[in-house]
Amino acid sequence: MFVEFLSLTDFRTYPQLDIALKPGVTVFVGSNGVGKTNIVEAIGYLASLSSHRVSNDAPLIRFDSQRSLVRARVDRGGRSTSLELEITAGKANRARINRGAPVRARDILGHLRTVLFAPEDLALVKGDPSNRRRFLDELLASLVPHHAATRSDFDRVLKQRNALLKSARASGRFTAAHESTLEVWDQHMAEAGAALLKARLELVDLLQPHLNAAYAALTDGSKQAAAVYRSTIHSQLSDDGEVENDSGAGLPPLASLNTAELAELYLAAFKQQRKREVERGISLVGPHRDELELLLGQAPAKGYASHGETWSLALALRLASYYVFCEDDPSPGAAPVLILDDVFAELDSQRRAKLAGIVAGAEQVIVTAAVAEDIPEALSGEQFKVVPGGVASGQETV
Repeated sequence: MFVEFLSLTDFRTYPQLDIALKPGVTVFVGSNGVGKTNIVEAIGYLASLSSHRVSNDAPLIRFDSQRSLVRARVDRGGRSTSLELEITAGKANRARINRGAPVRARDILGHLRTVLFAPEDLALVKGDPSNRRRFLDELLASLVPHHAATRSDFDRVLKQRNALLKSARASGRFTAAHESTLEVWDQHMAEAGAALLKARLELVDLLQPHLNAAYAALTDGSKQAAAVYRSTIHSQLSDDGEVENDSGAGLPPLASLNTAELAELYLAAFKQQRKREVERGISLVGPHRDELELLLGQAPAKGYASHGETWSLALALRLASYYVFCEDDPSPGAAPVLILDDVFAELDSQRRAKLAGIVAGAEQVIVTAAVAEDIPEALSGEQFKVVPGGVASGQETV
């Protein structure tokens, strides 16, 4: 697939930007801070309802504006779809598909698929577990759009359950009323958590072979890359209250269980941890505390990988996502748009060449760079100069 046309209104630094795009490679070149990343951020947001730079929508709206609009026309195998997303401060975002009636923002998911590489991806390896959980959940929502509701349902239940635990802690005594109400929320959270856990486990199984292959393609292949999902179902609490992961001895592999069986395990875990959860006023078991552990050889990548290995592993995770999308829909023209935001300046010449060689064959590749010299020859294509407030092609402002 490819983006044919992009229009931004009051998005980030742009009062208005309209730009026509083509299949193949498109390069946006401009000084740091001039707005080139804003363009690819808008495309990525339209695909995932998430920014790779910020955790909330407010910075996406141009200063002193109440809303921003992102519009695009997407070609998927010769079929064109018009998408529009309205981002409004303090209100639910709304979307339109083919100029139809407004729908929920998440209804737009699946119409545009992107895989975005950026310097922020180093946090996938070096950062805390929330970065890797977010990676899984965003990929899930793009791959299977109804999983956006799966995550939303879990977040809602978690918030309610935590509020009850906090209230019980603040009262100084855990009453029978607290217990009966908590049992109700236990059931809701077990069901919502099991659905999210099952989806994540299935996704990790899909990613694993592609992750190792992508890492080998980016390096000399001397180390195996792996991703292991660590669930809090497989955890126990030590005397000082710290979580210690064990191997889950005595439990069947979680991936072999259905959602009902996973929900039963959660209920047992909630019961086991009841005292400590009430003491802390927070939920200690659930997908919100799980970890996707990345390994290089036998060692965890976090804390052991070199800077170059960290970059290669982060890139391999994104490439694995691309291959999972392609595997999910192998029909012509269905592969996602590849976006490389200021990546090549961070890579050595060898990794630049290898990454460029891998992605050059995608239907649409969009690249940003501060200087044109950072772009490998394999990714030569249509080039735009990003200037304050707009984009210029040659001598003409688009």
